Amino acid sequence: MARALAPSRKPAEAFSQWQWRGKNARGELQKGVLVASSREEARAQLINQGIIIKQLQKKRASFGLGQRVTGAHIALFSRQLATMIRSGIPLLQSLNAIGESATNTSLRHMISQMHQDVSEGKSFAQALEAHPKHIDDLFVHLVAAGEQAGALDTMLERIASYKEKLQALTSKVKKALYYPAAVISVGLGVTALLLIKVVPQFETMFNGFGADLPAFTQMTLALSEMAQTYWWWVLIAAALTVMGIKTGVKRSPRFAFGCSRFALALPILGPILEKSAIARFARTLATSFSAGVPLIDALDTAAGACGSQVFERGIRAMQEDVVNGQTLNFAMRNTGLFSGMALQMVAIGEEAGSLDAMLNKVADFFEQDVENRVDTLTSLLEPLIIVVLGVMVGGLVLSMYLPIFEMGNAM
Repeated sequence: MARALAPSRKPAEAFSQWQWRGKNARGELQKGVLVASSREEARAQLINQGIIIKQLQKKRASFGLGQRVTGAHIALFSRQLATMIRSGIPLLQSLNAIGESATNTSLRHMISQMHQDVSEGKSFAQALEAHPKHIDDLFVHLVAAGEQAGALDTMLERIASYKEKLQALTSKVKKALYYPAAVISVGLGVTALLLIKVVPQFETMFNGFGADLPAFTQMTLALSEMAQTYWWWVLIAAALTVMGIKTGVKRSPRFAFGCSRFALALPILGPILEKSAIARFARTLATSFSAGVPLIDALDTAAGACGSQVFERGIRAMQEDVVNGQTLNFAMRNTGLFSGMALQMVAIGEEAGSLDAMLNKVADFFEQDVENRVDTLTSLLEPLIIVVLGVMVGGLVLSMYLPIFEMGNAM
């Protein structure tokens, strides 16, 4: 689907929040926050609303906290806009109302720019297209189709549902990744604190015993000495490793692909990431295809939304196969990335002319599979993590008290 490119304009950072106090036409004290690119523009907005300005100043940024526009923000924006348009409120008024109620500064800026673009005569799809960092091609495709068909509210509802399901899936995957990492990090931190701060106190006491210490205690004291000497080297190495991986993923497609392939090969997390990528692919393709987006363009959108470099490369290869006249089912089979169940359902959908419905069923199945796997992983990890932390911390404590127990037995 061909789309007109939006012309360049001021970046979102040119807008700021302005706090104001003043009186309305009835002399009542009023205060609030508005978004404008300059003090003059903010003053003009207030004067147009009949406000006698007493104070107007730029709102200070809160050190960048809460300023990132997330998928959850976009989903809520779509849902709110669909509800207001369905209620008969014009698009410009809807954008203005949602922008004023938004608490996220970056989202306010983005909606303000959209409002300005639409008021200047651009279509809503063109206004959205000026924000590729937050608005993907699927969003623009569906809004353009909704504007042409006079069903913008329906398309926005569809976008909101799609974004909400995608966010729910993403949160499940993050739970599978972050929960064990957070607990293990806390355990390592407590262990390091004991080795660096607590064990040296016992070592001072042991020096006055004048007897050989148990091997377990000697090993703990050796670990404590290493931790005291090299702890900052470990922190630097960990930070450099994380930064190096992030930089490599951003700058090197080959490295990013290798990391993605390694993640999919992990014994427990790998299947969760794989099922998640299939679910995202199926959901995105179903939403695009049902809105009338050509299959080739829909595959392009799905490739960017699957969240895996391995699957993205496979979907790009599928595009070429489909362009060459192969069916979607056959193209999916050639990649070797999709399960037999997914291939069968897509084949049935192609034969019955209900590909979008079958793809939605595939997405529902794999989303449920991801949820079940994450719940199972969490329930299994909890006792395992407790045992590991107990052994780590309990072992340290026991090694420190062994010499005391031996002295008690000798006496």
